[in-house]
Amino acid sequence: MKTPPRLQSLVDEGLIDTVVRQLMSGKEAMVYVVRCGEDTRCAKIYKEATQRSFRQAVDYTENRKVKNTRQARAMAKGTRFGRQAQEAAWQSAEVDALYRLADAGVRVPKPYNFCDGVLLMELVTDANGDAAPRLNDVAFSSEDALAHHATLLVEVVRMLCAGVVHGDLSEFNILLAVDGPVIIDLPQAVDAAGNNHARRMLLRDVENLRNFFGQFAPELLRTDYGSEIWDLYERGVLRPEEVLTGHFESKTGVADVGSVLREIDDARAEDAARRLRQQAAR
Repeated sequence: MKTPPRLQSLVDEGLIDTVVRQLMSGKEAMVYVVRCGEDTRCAKIYKEATQRSFRQAVDYTENRKVKNTRQARAMAKGTRFGRQAQEAAWQSAEVDALYRLADAGVRVPKPYNFCDGVLLMELVTDANGDAAPRLNDVAFSSEDALAHHATLLVEVVRMLCAGVVHGDLSEFNILLAVDGPVIIDLPQAVDAAGNNHARRMLLRDVENLRNFFGQFAPELLRTDYGSEIWDLYERGVLRPEEVLTGHFESKTGVADVGSVLREIDDARAEDAARRLRQQAAR
């Protein structure tokens, strides 16, 4: 097929030999199957912000690092340069997350290069060597649903141990490769320790997995792996090999309202005494 203009620079640099076909067009990117020497890979072209249906919500971009304070100020002011810097940060977030997670042993596509807003990475394939389907395109037996759900929980834990929360994990961005599920689409990934919304996103990611596989294995609908995982992480005891139970009891107790009120009264009395001492000193 004719080389798309956004891929021409990769052809000129020798990173891509030929473009085979378009694989998909999603809410934030278009993906093409390409040939690189003897290898078949995929090239992900990020859409411009004005063309995306997925917006860079503040929840996702909170506390993302930028190169310098000039960029940070420009992004905060919404200047043209700031918007360009924000777009670059959004695109590089997936690249950074892929390298970070691949190093941690998480099942994600192997990244090869990032050039001119195009991410060149591994093409995830099925048993026939074709592009692997998304989970939402596959029906499962109860046994397979339980197995794949357990595999993905391990990956979620590995991601969190590496300090990353996917933030948009569902059956629509997980591929079923010949050797099991592979997690994709990470531009909205957040830093677990640096983003105040990380807990909510982690719980939602795990809930999405539970609800999808629960269609095939209803017993999963009675589990609460998300709260269990986050509790272990928050206490600093989560490990990649963690054995989860799927059960979690929140630690709640009766609030001692009397003690709180006494502390307020004591603070007020102390403040009044301080004021009197100040007046006497005058």
